[in-house]
Amino acid sequence: MRDATDLIRALQAGEMSSHDLMTQTLARIDAVNPALNAIVGMRPVDDILTDAKAADATPPKGPLHGLPIAIKDLAEVKGIRSTFGSPIFADNIPTADCLMVQRIRAAGAIIIGKTNTPEFGLGSHSYNPVYGVTRNPYDRRVSAGGSSGGAAVALATGMLALADGSDMMGSLRNPAAWNNVYGFRPSYGLVPDDPVGDTFLHQLSTNGPMARSIRDLELLLQVIVVPDARLPHSTPAFTPLPNVTTLKGLTIGWIGDWGGYYPMEPEILQLCEDALEQMRGLGATVKPFMPPIAPEQLWHAWTTLRSWAIAAKQAPLYHNPETRDLLKPEMIWEIERGLAMSAIEVHEASLIRSTWFAAFASQPDVDIMALPSAQIFPFNADLHWPDTVMGRKMDSYHRWMEVVVPASLTGLPALNVPVGFGAGGLPMGMQLIGQRGSDARILQIGQVYHGATDWPRQRAVKIKA
Repeated sequence: MRDATDLIRALQAGEMSSHDLMTQTLARIDAVNPALNAIVGMRPVDDILTDAKAADATPPKGPLHGLPIAIKDLAEVKGIRSTFGSPIFADNIPTADCLMVQRIRAAGAIIIGKTNTPEFGLGSHSYNPVYGVTRNPYDRRVSAGGSSGGAAVALATGMLALADGSDMMGSLRNPAAWNNVYGFRPSYGLVPDDPVGDTFLHQLSTNGPMARSIRDLELLLQVIVVPDARLPHSTPAFTPLPNVTTLKGLTIGWIGDWGGYYPMEPEILQLCEDALEQMRGLGATVKPFMPPIAPEQLWHAWTTLRSWAIAAKQAPLYHNPETRDLLKPEMIWEIERGLAMSAIEVHEASLIRSTWFAAFASQPDVDIMALPSAQIFPFNADLHWPDTVMGRKMDSYHRWMEVVVPASLTGLPALNVPVGFGAGGLPMGMQLIGQRGSDARILQIGQVYHGATDWPRQRAVKIKA
């Protein structure tokens, strides 16, 4: 499977046409998607091929000219059914693109449809009542993760070479880990969102790129990060750093399971430690790291701010009796918690967030933190979520993904890198987490690791088209 950068080079050099690439892409989708359900809401094939022919007949519009892409079904795309995985929006066809999609389209990409996601993106398992369950290509009996599960599966199987995702609570990192690809959660503010509603308070979720290589992550990131002066947290544009061949001078702080706080399958820790040993071989210093804050505090702050943010956005659906009955229980739980919170409770949660941000920013011992990207391997796809991990009862639908909170709570950049496969043949990944604004450095580190490992190519999905 060729990555997006290679495909675009071939298109620009005239070695292949956009029409040929699109024909191959559609054939691949026809062959593998029915069993996996990753790409949904497909446009009519004739319309897609017409767009590909038009791309061949016009000068390049931008860096993605002629490349097929499907957009995660949490983003509105003009003229394409955009459901958010909810029956409430099952027939929603937007009349305009959201800001991110505007930029992808302006860069010349050809949008063919959507990628599947859980209802409103809640939960790290991509199933919904509109399109059903997305399954893992390494074992169709288990989950593809979420909420960017459709995007991750499309990449892992070669149905797409490049994909967008979004990440509130690991929604890029978890499915990337479970599908042996890369997913990058940028620093909050780097990728601007639509400047509508409140743009100051909620800093938990961001869009970001997914791919089979680091250079492809950088390619899409440069397209979607153009600063927007209407947004108060917007940051300068992203510029990649030069490629290097060593990690010499880098100190990685390995958190592991945070001294036993996170229940976690032991094999996951071993795979991550093996990857860290490879990074040592590339010149990095790796040492145990205990963050200077209690993880229980992070969880309390996270669940408070998350429920508050979800309620602020989705309360109108809850207050309308006609739509409330169509919301899944997890959404109702989040909204009811958020509506019941006082301003002081939210303030106290944000104080914890502030303390954690300052503590990591001021510590001198490590450059980046490393954590597993998930606490368990992919679970039975017929379940909604795992209620126990290593014999420990999970008290909410998302507690089993608590390991992603340290980055999400404070908007830190976090890159999932593949670290190999467990004895059961399922993939796993590890988070590399840096200071806010260190996005280019994190990706530079990822490129060195990718050059030495290239797990997406080493253990590509074996599905015949």
